Amino acid sequence: MSQYHRSVNWLSRAILEEWGARHYLSVKNRTKESRPSGIPAERRADFLELMLLSRECDRRSGIVLRQGEAWFHISSSGHEGLAALCELLDPEDLIFPHYRDRTLLMARGMGLEDQARDLMAKAESHSAGRNMSAHFGHRAGNVFSIASPTGSQCLPAVGAAWASRLRGREQAVVCSIGDASTRQGEFFEAVAFAVERRLPVLFLVSDNGYGISTPTEHMSPHALGLLPQARTTVVDGADPDALYAASRKALKTVRGGKGPVILWCNLDRLDPHTSSDDHRVYRSSEDLAALRDPVETFTARLLSEGTVDQAWLERTRARQAEQAEAVFGQVAAEPAADPKLIMEHLYAPAQLTAPEPAPEPLTEPCGGTIVSAVNRALATGLDRHRELVLFGEDIDDPKGGVFGFTKGLGKAAGERMTNAPLAEATIVGAAVGLAAAGMRPVVELQFIDFAGPAWNQLASQLTTLRWRTVSTWQCPVVIYAPWGGYLPGGGIWHSQSNESLFTHLPGLRVVVPSTPEDTHAAFLDSFTAPDPTLILLPKHLMRQRREPAARPAPALGAHTLRSGTDVTLVSWGNGTELAAEAADTLADEGVAADVIDLRWLVPLDRETVAASVRRTGRLVVVQEDNRTSSFGAGLITELLSADEEFYSLLAPPRLVSREDVHVPFHPDLERAVLPAVGDVIAAVRSVLA
Repeated sequence: MSQYHRSVNWLSRAILEEWGARHYLSVKNRTKESRPSGIPAERRADFLELMLLSRECDRRSGIVLRQGEAWFHISSSGHEGLAALCELLDPEDLIFPHYRDRTLLMARGMGLEDQARDLMAKAESHSAGRNMSAHFGHRAGNVFSIASPTGSQCLPAVGAAWASRLRGREQAVVCSIGDASTRQGEFFEAVAFAVERRLPVLFLVSDNGYGISTPTEHMSPHALGLLPQARTTVVDGADPDALYAASRKALKTVRGGKGPVILWCNLDRLDPHTSSDDHRVYRSSEDLAALRDPVETFTARLLSEGTVDQAWLERTRARQAEQAEAVFGQVAAEPAADPKLIMEHLYAPAQLTAPEPAPEPLTEPCGGTIVSAVNRALATGLDRHRELVLFGEDIDDPKGGVFGFTKGLGKAAGERMTNAPLAEATIVGAAVGLAAAGMRPVVELQFIDFAGPAWNQLASQLTTLRWRTVSTWQCPVVIYAPWGGYLPGGGIWHSQSNESLFTHLPGLRVVVPSTPEDTHAAFLDSFTAPDPTLILLPKHLMRQRREPAARPAPALGAHTLRSGTDVTLVSWGNGTELAAEAADTLADEGVAADVIDLRWLVPLDRETVAASVRRTGRLVVVQEDNRTSSFGAGLITELLSADEEFYSLLAPPRLVSREDVHVPFHPDLERAVLPAVGDVIAAVRSVLA
């Protein structure tokens, strides 16, 4: 780097660090005495300087885009006044931002270099080029990473606020969102949860009147009268002084234990939705001419009151333009993100190494069932890990969950175990926020069939957080749920074995234990794992009593239930029972089967299966999920893609599976669609023929 670039780099940091230091001191010295209604006199010039720098950053970003050094840009022009809120926030307060919050994030210490690297997706950007530009994140400033699905930040925000409450801290959480996104169901779930628990959340709504090209004036929850009036304050978001005054009052309510406030900020979007949009297509010239510019308005106000003069303004703009040009030019020369590193940060390292000591064998009087193993593991987790929180529908005593997993744990757990509303998105989304704030959430879904409402949080937040932030944020959530059929009377929505949906999400660990020991070990491992874990509990096996194993299997990886040389039988969950029974019958015919319980689907212990296939030359995979795009089909494809396993096969592999049909309610119909022991035996005979 040249001496010139080093000087520019230092100057850029120095300017923002000086601004940040002044801001930090003003926050530290905040007193309970009344303040002026707007931004204090000693901060006004600094705040205008920030607004001008943000606007210059938008201008320079557009130039860089046209020069072909970037691919996409989202302007914050018109939203600069929202940063007045940061004048009142403490450094430890959390922000779950919106993609037009550039100025607000700059107020939290995200410098010009950060902005430029984000725009050009550089290797040193906060996401190493993985997340879309303007999807900011700033760990040092307690700014959560943005995900594209609008409104998906709301439930994690209330989860983080809940963590603050559980830890006895006075943190406020700001959840920033656009007006169009407030029609998302997760926004309403988040508001309801925050009101229910009186959580310290400020919902900062930027109402610029449009959802891309669609006017929102007649469809927003505020326009429709759907928001709680006692908790909603409408403010001119284009006026920093008005926003400051409204924010001060709102934060007093939030910090005072009175629950959330919705700060509805009316402002104008001065530029098209994104660089891919042209708002002249759907906005009239009269409409565009009438837009209010908060930078111009605040500049005129400070000029008229004598806080700054025209010379100061011209010097500041010239200096910032030179600074932005230099910094963006310097960043353009920095290394691009390296494609060779793209697989890093999906998981923490060494995921096949169990961090917990081997669990003690399960013996009476604790019982030898999966249900009792879960209960015992949760009790152990609550005792060992003070940050562990249990959350789910009906889990508190006296019921202890619909299957009794948590029965009797409520008294010892106290406020760390609580019933959830009937809202799966809230359960998983709040868990994301709890985990991001340093807690260890363990959540129960009553049936895995009901994961659909939580899918946005699972796919958009939970499983992408580590990867999209190159491990600066982590999400060690544990989700457990009853899974599978073979329990008559379940029907379509209480019998699903949909594991392939979840194994398809990079970043998620998935385990299907089939014994009490394996269940106990899986839970203990997940309590200290740095990544999210989904534990699927086979309902058919949950209450079967098992004798403790003479020697417990390792906590992670596949487990060989019996050894043989003629055929490899691979399954997991309920399918292991079918495979074991089929192996017993085949043994009477002189057929020796290798029976492998995969247990962990992700991470997959491929080598145990591959070694068996190389030895036996024959493979039968048994699953209860339906055939197309299933985990079993993928496993066979994975094995056949390797020359050694492919050329070891003496016959084509077989997949014993439910066909592509739902599980029906009537027991006879259920038996007709689910795989049976006879199907496994027939498949083995076919590969032996």
